[in-house]
Amino acid sequence: MARKSLNELSGIAKAIADSSPQAKDRTAKTSAPALGALQGSLTAIRELDPDLIDDWGPKDRLDGFTTVNSEDEDDGFRSLKSSIEEGGQQVPILVRKSGTAGRFEVIYGRRRLRACRELDLKVRANVQDLDDAAALLAKGLENAARRNLSFYEKARFSAVIQAAGHDTKTVRQVLSLSASGLSHLTKVTDNIPEDVGDRIGAAPKSGRPKWTALAEAFIAKKVNASAAFAMLSKLDTALSSDDRLEHLLREIARRGARPSEGREVTPVAGVTIKSGRATIAMSIKRAGENAAFAEWLDRELEDIIKKSYQEFTAVNPEDDTRG
Repeated sequence: MARKSLNELSGIAKAIADSSPQAKDRTAKTSAPALGALQGSLTAIRELDPDLIDDWGPKDRLDGFTTVNSEDEDDGFRSLKSSIEEGGQQVPILVRKSGTAGRFEVIYGRRRLRACRELDLKVRANVQDLDDAAALLAKGLENAARRNLSFYEKARFSAVIQAAGHDTKTVRQVLSLSASGLSHLTKVTDNIPEDVGDRIGAAPKSGRPKWTALAEAFIAKKVNASAAFAMLSKLDTALSSDDRLEHLLREIARRGARPSEGREVTPVAGVTIKSGRATIAMSIKRAGENAAFAEWLDRELEDIIKKSYQEFTAVNPEDDTRG
């Protein structure tokens, strides 16, 4: 793509092009491949057999920030399919050649590809030579330009742009962020495991406060990935992503609640357990009606605690999602 055509790109694309780490060294052949893919040239548009196009990309990195907001996916696909059937495919998909001769990989446009496949039609495709990083960025740019991203989608998008080799200045330009705004997004992606975010979804109605609260819960070790999954798995599958986030936050708060004052109980005569904010202490009288029990407990307590700890860790494995 010639340098001149960069000026014709959208603001989002131009921001990436201008601040790309390789911007100064580009040649006409390799200039901003991810951005050129957004616009493409007429010579790159081909009609392909849908059966020659394979899926591409790690799902959690692609769909995690571009299609997690999918509560209305079924209705949207039906409308898209009807539109293509009646008026033809107006917007090409983006593909690249695969490692297998004669085959291609879809970068974005999976729904259009699926619709053409079901309608037994050739699919119009923009064929570009992209590496993994450029392909990932192109997919993100196309989706960001197509619709408004939720707060969480922006967070995931910003992380992927940086992972593709672009600096924080680029991220801020693409998403129109202040330095503090990017910091809020980074706090979320650095502390909420991606698979937990995928399980929740885009939560389009939930902004920074709720996602930040969840990030802070992970930071404070009030919850880990396995515990979050357990909480989310109990929810009705029909709940929206916003409701899933809300329920998770409530459950974390409920489990983390502690009485403001310490408590003291006597489960059996001569045994007292004191529970405070910082410690749990137990005292046992060696005299009185349960003196014999006290002597037995003195001998067995170490083994009892070890056994109880093994039972606890068996059902509460340490979270290794974040170091």
